Amino acid sequence: MEELTPRQAQILRFIEDAIEENGCPPTLVEIARTFGFHSHNSAVEHLKALARKGAIELAGGAARGIRLKAERGVPLVGRVAAGSPILSEANIETRYRIDPALFEPRADYLLKVRGMSMRDAGILDGDLVAVHRTHEARTGQIVVVRLHDEVTIKRWHRHGQRVELVAENPDYPPIVVDLKRDELAIEGSCVGIIRSGRAL
Repeated sequence: MEELTPRQAQILRFIEDAIEENGCPPTLVEIARTFGFHSHNSAVEHLKALARKGAIELAGGAARGIRLKAERGVPLVGRVAAGSPILSEANIETRYRIDPALFEPRADYLLKVRGMSMRDAGILDGDLVAVHRTHEARTGQIVVVRLHDEVTIKRWHRHGQRVELVAENPDYPPIVVDLKRDELAIEGSCVGIIRSGRAL
């Protein structure tokens, strides 16, 4: 695929995100509205350029006639910017060309582990944790949570309005969260680990 201009890359990401979230590509109207184009012709010209550069294929006459040609890969999320969605492009460091279906349920993104708080669950500093995007968790599941704009990996235990985020290392005490007072969001569940290029 030829190198894209910054605007073409933005449009391609928009198409990829729409397919990932909705199961179908956006319409010309949605592209034009999102990028502030005054006419659909501008959207068409950008799509033609993406097709010429090998990023997409266009099916003439179809309202959503866009098909991705390039594999996205699974994004590696770095430090998460405060207040931003975890899969915001600003948070993505790179993409790994691995099949998301290697994991069950499928991996939506990878997160690099920092520290040894989950050591006894076999999750070590520097590992890549494969994460399935979900906002729900069962007690005992290993989850990625956002607490006061910090993202952490812990085992989830909920007791009514109280949550314990439990480390798998006795050197780290549980983090106790009062859901009535503290802002906490589940970002996903851990579905696998990649270490030294191997899926575990």
